[in-house]
Amino acid sequence: MPNRYIKKILSANIYDVAKETPVDRAKGLSQRLHNNVLIKREDLQPVFSFKLRGAYNCLASLSAEQQAAGVVTASAGNHAQGLALSAKYLGVQATIVMPTTTPEIKVNAVRSFGATVVLHGDGFPDAYAHSLQLVDQQGYVYIHPFDNDEVIAGQGTVAVELMRQITDMHAVFVPVGGGGLIAGIAVYLKYLNPAIKVIGVEPEDSCCLKAALQAGERVILPEVGIFADGVAVAQIGERPFAIAQQYVDEVITVTTDELCAAIKDLYDDTRAITEPAGACSVAGLKKYVAREQVTGQNLVAIASGANINFDRLRHVAERAEIGEQREAIIAALIPERPGSFKAFCQALGERNVTEFNYRYADAQSAQVFVGVQLTANGGGRQELLAQLAAADIKAQDLSDNEMAKIHIRYMVGGHAQVTDEVVYRFTFPERPGALMKFLTKLGQNWNISMFHYRNHGSAYGRVLVGLQVPAEDKNRLLGYLQELGYAFHEETDNLAYQLFLSPPIA
Repeated sequence: MPNRYIKKILSANIYDVAKETPVDRAKGLSQRLHNNVLIKREDLQPVFSFKLRGAYNCLASLSAEQQAAGVVTASAGNHAQGLALSAKYLGVQATIVMPTTTPEIKVNAVRSFGATVVLHGDGFPDAYAHSLQLVDQQGYVYIHPFDNDEVIAGQGTVAVELMRQITDMHAVFVPVGGGGLIAGIAVYLKYLNPAIKVIGVEPEDSCCLKAALQAGERVILPEVGIFADGVAVAQIGERPFAIAQQYVDEVITVTTDELCAAIKDLYDDTRAITEPAGACSVAGLKKYVAREQVTGQNLVAIASGANINFDRLRHVAERAEIGEQREAIIAALIPERPGSFKAFCQALGERNVTEFNYRYADAQSAQVFVGVQLTANGGGRQELLAQLAAADIKAQDLSDNEMAKIHIRYMVGGHAQVTDEVVYRFTFPERPGALMKFLTKLGQNWNISMFHYRNHGSAYGRVLVGLQVPAEDKNRLLGYLQELGYAFHEETDNLAYQLFLSPPIA
């Protein structure tokens, strides 16, 4: 198998449209991590993503008859733009099926290259099924975004460039979605130098390669996180998985906060603003260094793409400090009397308050939602909690509580006087009118006692809902929610809800 891919990679002719991207040294990260951190700048491709390599190589490899038939693919992002530009250059008719939830910026980018865009379905599975229907109906050739030998070979040209650009690589960190990029890089690097570690990096909530390697077979994730949409894939590709089993050393998973911190790291060192998937590699590299305590090594991170909606940057900025362990989010109980906040700040020592949310609840005590800056000489979160405890302030760490960071921090307002309240967190496809449709459907059977929605500039909306549901009606509610078809999680027992919003215990 390796010889076959090596020949394909070395013969891949991608530079009609793609370019050899530079490797930049991340000066700040290198100093902080005591290693030589190098960034492969795939965000500088004409479509701001490595996907152009594989798409063009695959399209150029088709016969004249196949090119004349036209091509089709299903994609909501970078592969769509890569294929559209490739088709324009080669004079091939391209049809891109995109979910109706795809942000307009990406739809317009694909259309600007002359491709036909068909909007269909709420997510990738619907778009993919429709694209296969077009293959049957129109005779198009389907160009898979990652499970294709020519696509893998095109992505492998990243490794060819790395071997020319860097001497003595110790490890390369690669974002993983469907696996085309890591497959092409791993098979080439390991063929030339098996000592180079090839490490995949995935978000914790969409780690399809890690799950497959642990199971020894390809598995389908029951749910996929949406923050890093460029790598939000439920099942690793068949061909990439076969390669990964042989040539990938390990897979590291990272959190949303760690991704946001990595985006900031890349900006600080290169002024590049990458998408979450594009920063995966840097987040994984940092965790690897912390775990292995290596120093003085040449560590390469693939900055795979920069197609991020501007609106999402506010969410990234909010979470970056937590991801870098420079901020803690805590719930603190302080006396309801003049001077309490001052005493609380004194207990923090040199740390600054970055956020403070509070509303009067009762005459005895106040539950406050607080962001606290962590200082280099003041230690981390545990030291902070210990210091507050020493000052007789009861505090609880919410820094890892996703609901607290997405919803509660914007809702702090006192405990509600409602009965039979249950709380659910929903994710639903974002489109014009989607929120109203969701709200209308949800409120038909039970009273809505709490509602929080905030658009983060992504293809999906996130909602926290409180409903008044008697205990005997709970099973009917669950049946209704399943029929509704949106991803949901019950949060009634979430600590943040209990501390700030839940009805008081009689």
